[in-house]
Amino acid sequence: MAKIFSSTLLISFSIFFFSTYIKAETPVFSRNLSPSSLGLKREKLSHLHFYFHDILSGPKPSAVRVAQAAMTNTSSTSFGAVSVIDDALTMLPDDSSKVVGRAQGIYASASQSEFGLLMVLNFAFIEGEYNGSTLSVLGRNTILSTVRELPIVGGSGVFRFARGYAHAKTYTFDTKTGDAVVEYNVYAFHY
Repeated sequence: MAKIFSSTLLISFSIFFFSTYIKAETPVFSRNLSPSSLGLKREKLSHLHFYFHDILSGPKPSAVRVAQAAMTNTSSTSFGAVSVIDDALTMLPDDSSKVVGRAQGIYASASQSEFGLLMVLNFAFIEGEYNGSTLSVLGRNTILSTVRELPIVGGSGVFRFARGYAHAKTYTFDTKTGDAVVEYNVYAFHY
């Protein structure tokens, strides 16, 4: 009798264990989704035009050097210098023009042979339909080139799933202070 009871118990336990194991949902690492399942509609292409004010001088600079290599001060390209920025983005090149956002992030002098910056920043917009949205930039900026192209690698808010590029063109540069105004034309695909 004890043998039958233990065999019945073992069979019942096995059935319960395997039925629970089979029925339990297995965690999923990834899956394919349709864009509409996230409420995404037709993809759009937007063009934004603004001026970036990179101010190193005065009592309230918008770009501050936070690190440098031992060789930075002797390098002809300031190789190894790292700056943090919170630069105004304006409608017109004049610093009193309407502010439409901020460029916030980091740039570093990343070339020993030319003035080439690695730029990691967000364009954070505060105006119009883009208020509260950002575009993320990650790329190389050879600042002495007439026009530079930087990739747009993402965004948030209205610019969720963004991709595209930005053309940067120096509008003014003060050789004594290092202050610069840069014209940006940004083209971004987004939903």
